[in-house]
Amino acid sequence: MTLAKSFAVGGDHAGFDYKNQLIDYLKIQGFAVKDCGTFSADSVDYPDFAHPVAESVENGESGFGLLLCGSANGVAITANKHQGIRAGLAWNVDVAKLVRQHNDANVLCLPVRFISLEEAKICLQAFIDTPFEGGRHAGRVGKIACC
Repeated sequence: MTLAKSFAVGGDHAGFDYKNQLIDYLKIQGFAVKDCGTFSADSVDYPDFAHPVAESVENGESGFGLLLCGSANGVAITANKHQGIRAGLAWNVDVAKLVRQHNDANVLCLPVRFISLEEAKICLQAFIDTPFEGGRHAGRVGKIACC
């Protein structure tokens, strides 16, 4: 299995139902999936699940990450604390394409309280299918890291 065919997936209690269904969606397409939790709909703290996803991508264990929570803001902020992580929040297919195409995002963050499961699948598929454009965007992405 190539690194590009692997995802670390995680989310808080709001994202629990979507997480399991999106893991199945990824597996059907042949992706290896590391499930970083949560493992129930009980209330939890989103950083406890965003950090393991970001670490898996950051250390090369997973090629990409998928994070799910109510607004997706908390998981995106948390993941972006990690060097080498470019977590992009998407709420429609156009934004999902742009976070890959222009920002070379390696973690997709979806706001489950604002999109349907079908929209989440469409965003995830766009993220998977869209390559980084490079060119003028490569220089900009190169300026993101603080260290």
